[in-house]
Amino acid sequence: MYSAEVQGILSKLGINVGDSISVALGSDFQEGILMPRSGAGDSSILIIKRKDGYNIGIRYRAGMRIEKTASGKPEFSFPSSGVAQGPGLPKISMIYTGGTIGSKVDYSTGGVYMLTKPEELLHEVPELGGIANVNISNLMSIASEDMTYIEWAKIAEETAKALNGGARGVVITHGTDTMHYTSAALSFMLKGLNSPVVITGSQRSSDRGSSDAFYNLICSCIAATRSDVAEVSICMHSSSSDDKNNLIRGTKARKMHTSRRDAFKPVNNHPICTIDEHGMIEYISEYRHALDKPKDRVSAITGFEPKVALLKAYPNSDPAIIDYYVNKGYKGIIIEGTGLGHVPSAPSIAGLSWIGGVKAAVDSGVVVGITSQCLYGRANKSVYRNLRLLSDAGAVHCEDMLPEVAYVKLGFLIGNYGMEGAAKMLTTNIAGEITARTEFDFPVG
Repeated sequence: MYSAEVQGILSKLGINVGDSISVALGSDFQEGILMPRSGAGDSSILIIKRKDGYNIGIRYRAGMRIEKTASGKPEFSFPSSGVAQGPGLPKISMIYTGGTIGSKVDYSTGGVYMLTKPEELLHEVPELGGIANVNISNLMSIASEDMTYIEWAKIAEETAKALNGGARGVVITHGTDTMHYTSAALSFMLKGLNSPVVITGSQRSSDRGSSDAFYNLICSCIAATRSDVAEVSICMHSSSSDDKNNLIRGTKARKMHTSRRDAFKPVNNHPICTIDEHGMIEYISEYRHALDKPKDRVSAITGFEPKVALLKAYPNSDPAIIDYYVNKGYKGIIIEGTGLGHVPSAPSIAGLSWIGGVKAAVDSGVVVGITSQCLYGRANKSVYRNLRLLSDAGAVHCEDMLPEVAYVKLGFLIGNYGMEGAAKMLTTNIAGEITARTEFDFPVG
């Protein structure tokens, strides 16, 4: 969006994005197509695509003459189509929430557009018509970095509604940046789950030749219709090629690369299974199986305490950050410790020990959990003296939980079971976030 001032001037002149305009100030003159603004930069700068194909930015100034020289084409849109309903095919629900999987580029203007209807995403995936009868729910269109616990609750409630309404499984399309936070939240929020809930997305927009969107959708729908995995999972590429996808437990998945198609990896776990586009499912590790006759309806337990912080301990780090959150009324803190879950305990610089800050926080009623920023392996409270000091201060070492999962879990526990319940349940396995024995699959080579 342009600034309110610029938008007001453009509106008075009847100018919309896509129109051809001329801009003059003194002897300076430019003309071209008015482009949409990106989210970054000065909102008073007009973006114009000149006839030579280059985009230029012109800051609006008093006295600038702007004229509309031609109307643009109708608002850009993508073709859309529903998925053909096949007799005898299982019914699944697809919940659309946005992200890269729901964006395309209009190459006539260079603008990136979020799809306004999920049916637009399905236009190029006719294969789904042979896999399932898909009911599409357009829940929201949001970049995953903008997700909050409010959106997690909405997705959980919509998922429970779909499953209780007869869906054999649910596929959730989602941005990849915080997909593993949402998968953890849903793993805790959905009680009585007896069907596959599969979260997927794409690293590359669906109009690109190298897009992973369609393969991910196909494999996710196969997982939702043909697997008996009664868990929340993430379904993304297992390699950079279109050969198969991993189905990863929602509390053991992490985005490990900014742009690769196989960015998501299981940590301290193997994938539940692999899936290919032909419907081949190869189970690899243990999982919760769906029952033939579920006893209860799925319920969404969506309480969440937002005043939980995720901190990283590092050399020279100031423990006053703990006091900051305590003074702000935070009820929980997860610390990414070093190694087995250490924090600075007896540094040569006075005042940099975290032990006193942790103890003061716990004494004030704050739940403090310790994870490892190593990710692989597990936190241990008793190997070294400093670990025991931290444990004696009241911190809870969170076994082999990922830091993000521990953060989400603590917010969920406090929001639904209170402070005392959260402290007791933090190291209790709820949704596969803690394994009794780590499936150590450390990447080598």
